[in-house]
Amino acid sequence: MTDNKNQKDARDRNQVAGGESYEVDYIAKELGVSRQEVEAAIEKVGNSREEITEYLKNKKK
Repeated sequence: MTDNKNQKDARDRNQVAGGESYEVDYIAKELGVSRQEVEAAIEKVGNSREEITEYLKNKKK
């Protein structure tokens, strides 16, 4: 299911739509990681932006 860009609320900001390349690219750039690392994090922890960020930050340590 694609992201409805007309409906924006907290749910939209709190999740990363893995099927939307621009969202994956944005978070990859924001965190300084590769697109593949973000995709792997989504597979591992789901699409919660907070959990993806925590997972990738802990992985860098």
